[in-house]
Amino acid sequence: MSIKPPVAKKINHVHSKHDHERIDPYHWMRDRDAPEVIQYLEEENDYYEQMTAHTTELKNSLFEEIKARIKEDDQSVPYLYNGYWYFTKMEQGESYPFYYRRKDGTDEDILLFNVNEMAEGHEFYKLVGLNISPNNNLVAYGVDSIGRREYSLFVKDLSTGQIKEECVLGTTGSSVWANDNATLFFARKDPQTLRANKIYRYLWGQPVDSASVVYEEKDETFSSFVYKTMSEKYIMIKSSSTMSDEVRYIEAAKPDSTFKVIQSRVPEMEYSVSHYQDSFYMMTNKDGAFNFKVMKTMIETPQMENWVDVIPHDPKSLLEDIDIFKKYLVITDRFNGLNRIRIKAWDGTVDYFLPFSSETYTAYTSANFQFENVWLRYAYNSLTTPPSIMEFNMDTQEERVLKTQPIEDPDFDPNNYDSQRVWATASDGKRIPISLVYRKDLKQEDGNPLLQYGYGSYGSTIDPYFSISRLSLLDRGFVFAIAHVRGGEYLGREWYEQGRMFEKRNTFTDFIACSEYLLDHAFAKAGHLYASGGSAGGLLMGAIMNLAPHLYNGILAAVPFVDVVTTMLDDTIPLTTGEYDEWGNPNNKDSYEYMLSYSPYDQVSSQSYPNTFVTTGYHDSQVQYWEPAKWVARLREYHTGDQQILFKTDMSSGHSGASGRYDALKEVALEFAFLLDLENQER
Repeated sequence: MSIKPPVAKKINHVHSKHDHERIDPYHWMRDRDAPEVIQYLEEENDYYEQMTAHTTELKNSLFEEIKARIKEDDQSVPYLYNGYWYFTKMEQGESYPFYYRRKDGTDEDILLFNVNEMAEGHEFYKLVGLNISPNNNLVAYGVDSIGRREYSLFVKDLSTGQIKEECVLGTTGSSVWANDNATLFFARKDPQTLRANKIYRYLWGQPVDSASVVYEEKDETFSSFVYKTMSEKYIMIKSSSTMSDEVRYIEAAKPDSTFKVIQSRVPEMEYSVSHYQDSFYMMTNKDGAFNFKVMKTMIETPQMENWVDVIPHDPKSLLEDIDIFKKYLVITDRFNGLNRIRIKAWDGTVDYFLPFSSETYTAYTSANFQFENVWLRYAYNSLTTPPSIMEFNMDTQEERVLKTQPIEDPDFDPNNYDSQRVWATASDGKRIPISLVYRKDLKQEDGNPLLQYGYGSYGSTIDPYFSISRLSLLDRGFVFAIAHVRGGEYLGREWYEQGRMFEKRNTFTDFIACSEYLLDHAFAKAGHLYASGGSAGGLLMGAIMNLAPHLYNGILAAVPFVDVVTTMLDDTIPLTTGEYDEWGNPNNKDSYEYMLSYSPYDQVSSQSYPNTFVTTGYHDSQVQYWEPAKWVARLREYHTGDQQILFKTDMSSGHSGASGRYDALKEVALEFAFLLDLENQER
């Protein structure tokens, strides 16, 4: 007896805009907590369980296999901050970390937090934003026990172990202590849109409701956050939209003073601010520096007309970050898609790049909190190399490996795997890079099953990275590919500009061009190509399914952003107004029509779609659960083939999925089981 999928009821709802009407029969799914909505989601979950019951053993074995590679009782590399070494430990059988510190020069480990105890009774639990006061006695931290990224802010007295019972609700989870060890600054979110729009000042020991607003961001396209410079001298408030910034500052030693603006916001001009000696240093795209440059200005005269170049603009390399030390300026950039770390002495005596040779690696600076330190800490990994934490002495150029991620598998040998970078040609002639990894002895001349991953939005770059879980696919003959499509910044800022707003469709056609290349060059075998993406990468999945469903045997779409027009017309839900510069504002007719032309939900048509596995979180604050729910219902309505469309809602999580490490591994096992089951059916 065949198992019938749920059939969602249809209640036509008319969306009318710019003299155009869209009929949405599944609009009723937006009614959160309505019994019929919960029932439908549960029916879909039941259908998923029935349709995949035959893979239960496979799911379990994959989970155990991946878990067995992980060193369960592990410890992070300690970092030094203000006289204490901080680190986390994971213990066997535990889902959450233990946070510790140790006073420099001693060997006593002091437990700060056992998140496993804190998470008891919660299906979801996340601890973020640990912020230690300058005198080392207080720690502020954020807790989310629902999954909607609304954090309650707590303060713990480390001298007594007591946690203040009162907490601040609806924060971002991060905070900043002033240098008086008593004043705490933090950001709160609008309760409806979850936009971080107010910065508060709170005096430790006083009632929580005595916290006062020191800045309110009233422009709905901007969000705000607060941070402290590495020098510990200044507290900064930054307001940002997609394409514009504004930064304010006070001295950290004078928390009651009034914040001053460094430079008022200018459309299309971005800047971030660091401090060194008597100057502010800006990383900015001012003067048409689309790949960014570094400028500086005296603190007394911070306005834009006083900025002067320090690191000039280079149209061939994207400036991504800077780290300021007492003796050195460290610049992280990207050249031809590859990370570079540049060491430049303030006195001009040295200026060089750290040497990296691979074309499929990731390197970035990490946990550098000591302003006077000469040891630069950075992380390195590649598609075939497990992550390592490195330290490099900028005085002597000595390098040491602090830790390489252990792989608890005696059969694992990185030499069994190979990686390479190839280039596809897009429909407009652009060359699209693809990073590939596969097991040498399993790569077939006529192609392999291949999982192609993509994202391509917000200028977010997906670098080639090592994955313990991915070994379960590679060791079964899969090739894994990352398509570095436009919309990310893999090839610089212009790469992003060519994949947003009215050029967004390039992201989708680039991905399809990569798929065709991988098939034509026998990396993938016809009928065995799979694609994966989440969130805005889920939008990518929805778009390629509409444009080229014949290419793919299966699609993994996690928390997919697929109802683009409806969502971007609704300014009452999180993220909408702040993303007008990413997707466009559909209140404008030209943006409306362009977005409608690719919106996956609106473009579902009568055709045969690939096998599809869609996942979401009921408490997701970034892509509301109803987007994938509606999309799946519409796919089922129009799908003409017999490929399976499966939908699973985690009723206790949000956008990032499960919070415990074991539950997160189980989610990976579900996705891999879906792919491997399809492969078994094809044989």
